[in-house]
Parts: sequence; structure tokens; C-alpha cells
Amino acid sequence: MKLNLYGHKVNQLGRYFTKKLNEKISPLGLYASQWGIILYLYEKRHCTQVELSKYLCVEAPTITRTLTRMEEMGWIIREEGNDKRERHIQLTKKAFEAFPQWHEVSTNLEMDAIRDISQEELEVFNDVLKKMIKNLE
Repeated sequence: MKLNLYGHKVNQLGRYFTKKLNEKISPLGLYASQWGIILYLYEKRHCTQVELSKYLCVEAPTITRTLTRMEEMGWIIREEGNDKRERHIQLTKKAFEAFPQWHEVSTNLEMDAIRDISQEELEVFNDVLKKMIKNLE
């Protein structure tokens, strides 16, 4: 009996991406776990810590530790919101200036990963991923 184990395969793909991205982006002072945060903040411009935690499916203490490191490195700014428990996050000027270089590394890695895969196959893959995510939410 052959098992398909789709979730396991998706997880393995994610691990490969993380490993390769860390190899390429860590010399630039950033890690894959931080790249997801940078990307989200680059698009949104700002968000709350809770919003970020939900988006990344990461527990609050984990995101807090990562954000603390990023703040120490000068990549983000955290400010109190209306409620003392609410923290607003945004990228610093330093992060915006470094973004193009990080983005190029990430894009090059993605191009390597999708080499020899047709646009039609990528569209099907993307649709399937969206449906799987929706089913699990």
C-alpha cells in the first residue's frame, strides 16, 4: 500500500526551502524565520504581534523571541497599541534598505525550485495549496 502523505511532503518541501534560504540569506544577517516576518511587514507596512502570530501559525512566545532578536538587530520597531498588551510592529528604514537584496536571494531560490515546471503546473499547485490551507483553517 502506497501512502501519499501530502502534509508530510509539503512539510519536507518547506524544510528544504528553509535550509536553502538560511544558507543563502544568513550571510546577509537574516534567517528564514525572520524572512516571513519581513515579507509580511513589507506588504502590510505594519501589524500587531497577534496578527503576525496568526499569519505565521506560530505561538506567541516564539514570535516574541523572534521579534526581540529582530528589534535588537535594527530590523523592526515595536510600539504599544491602545491596550498595553497590544504591540504594533513595523519595519525600520534599515530593513527597507536591505529588503531588495533579501528579496533577490529569495526569488533566486524560488526560481531554482520551479525550474522545469510549467506555468500550468504551478497554477494547479498554487490552487491545491490554497484549498489545503482553507481546509485546515
